[in-house]
This record gives sequence, structure tokens and C-alpha cells, in this order.
Amino acid sequence: MKKILKNEISVVILAGGRASRMGGKDKGLIELDGAPLIAYVHEVVKNKASRIFISANRNTEQYSLYGEVIIDDLKDFQGPLAGISKALKSCETKYLLVLPCDSPYIDSKLIDDMIAAMSLSDSDICVAHDGSIMHATFALMKSNLSTSLDKFLDSGGRKMALWYRQQNTNRVDVSNHLEVLTNLNSPEDF
Repeated sequence: MKKILKNEISVVILAGGRASRMGGKDKGLIELDGAPLIAYVHEVVKNKASRIFISANRNTEQYSLYGEVIIDDLKDFQGPLAGISKALKSCETKYLLVLPCDSPYIDSKLIDDMIAAMSLSDSDICVAHDGSIMHATFALMKSNLSTSLDKFLDSGGRKMALWYRQQNTNRVDVSNHLEVLTNLNSPEDF
């Protein structure tokens, strides 16, 4: 087993979406119990990675409080893979941890489980799985996947799970603590 160290991991918090289900409000900056959603994710990852990227396409000044803001190379909000692509190009570490900005119940155990799974396997990607489906925005991947992802995007691909399935992907079972996967996507979720 190879131990994966903090200085080998960068993180990208995905905050670059349109937030159409939130009436256009920037989800990562919407407050829950007095703090913006992104603050909850940042608090958990700040001691797990050597560098924090925020993939955002607006409100960059506010997001810069939580990490280095990167903007998609692809125009028109083409999805989370566009943010991951930019992060892989900016990443100087061996691994990239991918997390959504709208999951306030994320915890260290989820991240530790993905790191442990990666250290025990020869996988390219370790992704959270609830026992039924993959939760693609919770993943740890090798940072050398940039070329593969760019080819996928150039071919018109946008589905994260489809690209993951083209890699050596390991599913990390989180069915015993599903609350960590909770996304707040609409006003009703709050």
C-alpha cells in the first residue's frame, strides 16, 4: 500500500454551474445556517490537500476567499467536466480531488475513504457510490488524465459517469453514510 500524502493532492470545488434550479442564484454562495455552502466543503478539504481550486464562472471575487479561482476553457457552462479539465491542466500534484460546492454534509471520512481506496488500487479514479449509482462529483483521480478528458470533451462528451467508465475506475461504497452525498439543488432542498 502506498500512502498518499497531502502534498500529493489538489482539490477542485465545482462551483461553475448555471444554477437553473435555484433561479440562477449561485449555489455555492447561498447561505445555510449562516455560512455559504462552499464554506462547508472548504472547511473539510483545507487540511486534506496542498492546493484548492474553485471552478467558477462568476462571482470570482467571493469565491477567491476559498481558493484559487479557475474559469472553464469551454464556453457556455458546459458542465462539471469543463471545470475538471481546467483543474487537471492547473494541477501540479499527482492527484485531484473533485467535490461539488453544494454538499454541506460532506465529511473527512468520505475523503479519507477515497484516498484509502486509491492507495490500495491501481485505479485512475475512485468515485463515491451509494450502492446503486455513482456520484461522479465526489471523486479522487490521477492528474495525468487531462489528455483523455480533453479527447472526450472534444468528441462532444459531457457525462461524467460515461468518461469515468472509460477509465480504470474504482467505486467507493458510501452506502452506510449517504448523508455526505446530499446536494442542495433547489430552494425546496433548503
